[in-house]
Amino acid sequence: MAQIFDLDMIQAVYDRYPARVAAARKAVGKPLTLTEKILYTHLWDGEANTVFGRGKDYVDFAPDRVAMQDATAQMALLQFKTTGRKQVAVPSTVHCDHLIQARVGAKEDLKEALLKSNEVFNFLESISNKYGIGFWKPGAGIIHQVVLEQYAFPGGLMIGTDSHTVNAGGLGMVAIGVGGADACDVMSGLAWELKWPKIIGVKLTGKLSGWASSKDVILKVAGILTVKGGTGAIVEYFGPGAESLSCTGKGTICNMGAEIGATTSTFGYDDSMRRYLKGTGRTELADMADKVAEHLNGDPEVYADPEKYFDQVIELDLNTLEPHVNGPFTPDLAWPISKFAAAVKENNWPEELEVGLIGSCTNSSYEDLTRSASIAQQAVDKKLKVKSEFTITPGSEQVRYTAERDGILETFDKMGGVVLANACGPCIGQWARHTNDPNRKNSIITSFNRNFAKRNDGNPNTHAFVAGPEIVTAMAIAGRLSFNPLTDELVNEEGVKVKLDEPKGLELPPQGFDVKDAGFKAPASDGASVEVIVKPDSERLQLLEPFAAWNGKNITDAVVLIKAKGKCTTDHISMAGPWLRYRGHLDNISNNTLIGATNAFNGETDKVKNQLTGEYGAVPAMQRDYKTKGQPSIIVGDHNYGEGSSREHAAMQPRFLGVSAVLVKSFARIHETNLKKQGMLALTFVNEADYDKIQEDDRIDFTDLTSFAPNKPLTLVFKHKDGSSDTIMCNQTYNEAQIGWFKAGSALNIIREAQKG
Repeated sequence: MAQIFDLDMIQAVYDRYPARVAAARKAVGKPLTLTEKILYTHLWDGEANTVFGRGKDYVDFAPDRVAMQDATAQMALLQFKTTGRKQVAVPSTVHCDHLIQARVGAKEDLKEALLKSNEVFNFLESISNKYGIGFWKPGAGIIHQVVLEQYAFPGGLMIGTDSHTVNAGGLGMVAIGVGGADACDVMSGLAWELKWPKIIGVKLTGKLSGWASSKDVILKVAGILTVKGGTGAIVEYFGPGAESLSCTGKGTICNMGAEIGATTSTFGYDDSMRRYLKGTGRTELADMADKVAEHLNGDPEVYADPEKYFDQVIELDLNTLEPHVNGPFTPDLAWPISKFAAAVKENNWPEELEVGLIGSCTNSSYEDLTRSASIAQQAVDKKLKVKSEFTITPGSEQVRYTAERDGILETFDKMGGVVLANACGPCIGQWARHTNDPNRKNSIITSFNRNFAKRNDGNPNTHAFVAGPEIVTAMAIAGRLSFNPLTDELVNEEGVKVKLDEPKGLELPPQGFDVKDAGFKAPASDGASVEVIVKPDSERLQLLEPFAAWNGKNITDAVVLIKAKGKCTTDHISMAGPWLRYRGHLDNISNNTLIGATNAFNGETDKVKNQLTGEYGAVPAMQRDYKTKGQPSIIVGDHNYGEGSSREHAAMQPRFLGVSAVLVKSFARIHETNLKKQGMLALTFVNEADYDKIQEDDRIDFTDLTSFAPNKPLTLVFKHKDGSSDTIMCNQTYNEAQIGWFKAGSALNIIREAQKG
């Protein structure tokens, strides 16, 4: 079995746990949740001597490690390259999983990706080699599954440049998705800042059975909390039901916690984690965790009386939990399977199911594949013709190799499934879908995590639903959304009515995991002589120029670039899919800025008024015109602006194009931080109704930016075309350091100056 990575670092973390937990308990003066233990043991300043206000205080932390995927690593490492450091300060890895498009099958798709994205992969491999970063080759697997298998450890704190970094909570970590600038800070040896989170407790009782799986826990919780109910909070799962779940099942629950806006989610160390560590060849690590096990769970008093210690408590009985299907178009529209068929008819959603897709970073474990394969085998045995296209995305080469060895992939093949590369693929829009009409109204169902319009295949009329892999497999066999495998029968090829039996799965492979080539490449011990090449005329990669510092004056006579209406995720601000190829080239990718956002003034996408010419055109083109002519502009948005993926491009692109500020009803956490890091103003309405007062032809004056200070609202005057005006008060959450980022032009500008010194 492969080496255990960074064992000395993990031992050092565990060595300081008892003293730091004791100091935290003394400072707080009461029993501690698991979340508090992990956060307090990772304070930048060492042992705790004060209590932090939840949702109030900004706190500096020292994460144990950094993980980056290939699409976001490009920008993170281009930023790191400008700092002048010789090597990363904490263990860091790059995982090539986003730039592989799903077309026909694993081998051909991987070959094509290596051809098309060779320049980017070579850049990432060489820059990783130079700066001491572990490199996982294309085909090695999806970042979050690989992290769970290789790097996650109970009680650790890590950050990753992907919103689903939170997956590692399944192995008892506090693992948080961030933008590349945050990763750059930590790799540069600086503290990482986070507002001390609120803590939501989810008490699980009972035990899952039948068709219900771990995915249904988070599908249900998403229905309760909605896409923004977890914002600013860490979700901590506990109780006998939590202990009854497998480690990878816990990972699934934490993974999709990103869809409720949660900072992260986590579980306490228990026997399922112990089994998983041993099953993935990390017995030594399990033994180390056992020695500090009392500190890797919340205190007993907390779980005995959770209302006293959590900001909110939700209780779920797994004995009665029904399988759920969530969607369409939002991951928090939760339907118990017993009510889903009626909802399909009532809402006139396309009942015919065109594609079922299982796998991705959310549900691609050995257990997921075996449970789904038990349904697939029944299709073969019971002579059922599979009605929908069906794809399988393994989470890692280790899972894929083991599943192939154990005959699981052969089962999928027999029922007509297609195994895709160990990569993100259709989950992030990297999918060349087989369709004769790319705009047809249709339905698909996935075991992924997100289902925003256009996310999977670029078609706004694709109704994407999210469920557990077992339900997805059963529905793909039936070919219709109205099928409930718990109660309904199907007619087989011989005209006989048959019913599917409950799925059966294996938590871990009985013969253990195996793999020929996991896909890891260790960096050079001294990278001084390694050359990182970026061609000046490259379409894919571009070295970064620092953003300009603030001129010290109030912004005046600004225009509204776009007033975005309704849901505006990072996918709307900076789409993935075909645009992934430009993630390392800020100028080129800026051509997709806000092209998916709906303009509140005309209800259209990518059509805004140029206030200098009166003409309508594409958002990026209008903003480039403003930049060329020195015309300041702002973006106006709705609730939870910037939800979804952690991609910092959604902040860097408007900054690069010259936008001055983003004013919204509320922000998703990562996006607000990303804007601050890039030296932009991120503002929220004091009075949300002021959103309605903003008109298309307005000119905007900032009246008190020159006295920008923490906790002090800013005043904006919107001057209307008819000569009237509205004065609008805006809240901001900047602390002194963040105001420093704004004044310097970006956080990176400050790091760069410090390294010079």
